[in-house]
Amino acid sequence: MRTIAELPHPDFKITIFAMNQKFIVKFEQGTLEQVYKLAEADVTGGVDGLFQLIDAEFTKTVSKGFDEMRKSFVDAYKRHEY
Repeated sequence: MRTIAELPHPDFKITIFAMNQKFIVKFEQGTLEQVYKLAEADVTGGVDGLFQLIDAEFTKTVSKGFDEMRKSFVDAYKRHEY
């Protein structure tokens, strides 16, 4: 797997990888990650097409996903009080 791009974002790290004719888009925020895999053939314009796909609306949804992930983990942690 090779890193082909990193996109700046104020709330999380965005890294794009290429591996086995797939693009892997990884969003990281603290200890949480979201990963999306797309076939290179499904993305018009290659990496530039991915940049267009990762727009403000999509990153807003990713941010909400991180909020839900964090809440789910905190709720589970509280149920078991370590």
